[in-house]
Amino acid sequence: MEKAVLITIGDEILSGNTVDTNSNFIATELKNIGIQVTQIFTISDEIDIIKNTLKAAFELGDLIITTGGLGPTRDDKTKKALADYFNDEIALDEVTFNHLKNYMEKRGRLDILERNREQAFVPTKSVVFQNHFGTAPCMMMEQDGKLCFSLPGVPYEVKPLIRDQIVPYLKEKFNLYYIHTRIVSVVGIPESILADIIEDWELALPENLALSYLPVGTRVKLRLTASGDNEPVLKQQAEEEIQKLLPLIKDHVIAVTEDKIEKILAEILTERQLTISTAESCTGGELAKMITSISGSSTYFLGGIVPYATEKKIEILKVSKETVDQFTVVSEQVASEMAEGCMKLFGTDISLSTTGVAGPGKGEDGKEIGTVFYTIRINDKEVTSKLYMPHLDRLDFMNFVSQKIIQDLVGLLINV
Repeated sequence: MEKAVLITIGDEILSGNTVDTNSNFIATELKNIGIQVTQIFTISDEIDIIKNTLKAAFELGDLIITTGGLGPTRDDKTKKALADYFNDEIALDEVTFNHLKNYMEKRGRLDILERNREQAFVPTKSVVFQNHFGTAPCMMMEQDGKLCFSLPGVPYEVKPLIRDQIVPYLKEKFNLYYIHTRIVSVVGIPESILADIIEDWELALPENLALSYLPVGTRVKLRLTASGDNEPVLKQQAEEEIQKLLPLIKDHVIAVTEDKIEKILAEILTERQLTISTAESCTGGELAKMITSISGSSTYFLGGIVPYATEKKIEILKVSKETVDQFTVVSEQVASEMAEGCMKLFGTDISLSTTGVAGPGKGEDGKEIGTVFYTIRINDKEVTSKLYMPHLDRLDFMNFVSQKIIQDLVGLLINV
């Protein structure tokens, strides 16, 4: 299996101001074509550091991919470091310049062409992959049969370059194995106990199959990865092993095909022709965001509301003021009335509601940070639950609660 090393260049990543999403995307795309990422470096935009990291990367892998550090000026340090490392010089590439000119022309920005002209200067030994969504091209250099791709850092430029140009090139360049992955989603059982239950099955897996445990909230995704030179055989192999696994954990399995819990929910709602709506306070719309992230969600998601203020819960969802006064706004009773009001408001088969304290301060009624009540209502039946997670920061809290609610809903629907 070919090995890859990723290098992220930029002080904005090191400072924590920008999250490196490129490495995750690239590693996933490479894994899908049988290339394993063995190391990820994050470094500053300094020539010596870039050159030293390239040296280390070439010792570790057959493929190096850098992102970031490419700018429109002649003193671009990443480009200079590449030229120095590969004993090359930088010169104007007419094909790249014409591409840049056409790119600017289509956007009515020929007035800044000269300012961006430096983007068309590349190492003379490089093979250029033109960037159709930005001004900085991708440059590929080769050393002793090993490849180095240098990409811009903007994610919406990186993704099409990797997906549409680099991955097809690599598939043609290398004699790659097929990779086939299956996910089994398991709930209601701790990871350690799950590992004990399936230990004999896991130890008996063929050598070309590997199992990974991926906890997501309170769910565990069992990822079975098969590699080899015959794709149909791999698919059959994975299916046979999953059929051996299911009897061991059948009461805890919620899906054997899809990865994301929102996609699992989408399949159930679509198949059963059920509609859903949300009324969120402490999750701030995260539930609705997750549900609508799936293509085709308009067929089952009718709407959502974020009645953050107590008076809006009363005004819009018809939560009783007496209930709020007696039990406080962060309570089982208010969550229940929110779900009922949401179902009536949108006319759906299912409604979800949340009320709690995401932090960083206590709630208006004195409830502790990390407290949340949520209700899942399916027609005339409902389940209200409480979570207490004071250790999570605000955004992690919102995400965890939303994941947990959709997971619980899937579990309820499967058992209906």
